[in-house]
Amino acid sequence: MQRSQDTARRGRRARVARTLAGALLAGLMGLVGGSAARAAELVMFESPSCTWCQQWHAEVGPAYAKTDEATRVPLRRVNLHGDWPEDLKDIRGVTFTPTFVLVEDGKELDRITGYAGADLFWFQLATLMTALNDTEGGTDDGS
Repeated sequence: MQRSQDTARRGRRARVARTLAGALLAGLMGLVGGSAARAAELVMFESPSCTWCQQWHAEVGPAYAKTDEATRVPLRRVNLHGDWPEDLKDIRGVTFTPTFVLVEDGKELDRITGYAGADLFWFQLATLMTALNDTEGGTDDGS
């Protein structure tokens, strides 16, 4: 009886190990799989010493995550003066902070340079979303 319980335990452990190994492999393939389309995102190039970036974080940051726009284009923060992620190496001409770049499939669609207040930011973001809609062939109302 003890031998069959030990065998059953080893079998369960082996199944768990195979499942975990499969999940790990699938995750790694997702990281390196270059042909898969990447979702759109809003990349915020910022600097720790940027007063306007700090103002954006105070005035817009908390609300942004709760918006429909954030669902479609999640915010990704990148230090302008640090090492850029490999998938953003083709983005050019970012010299001011904050700069918000709408990126889809590794390509820039449009950008907002600077921050002059929440009202203007939301207006400019709506314009960026139009650029995204144009690439998707739809409109804000889903048609």
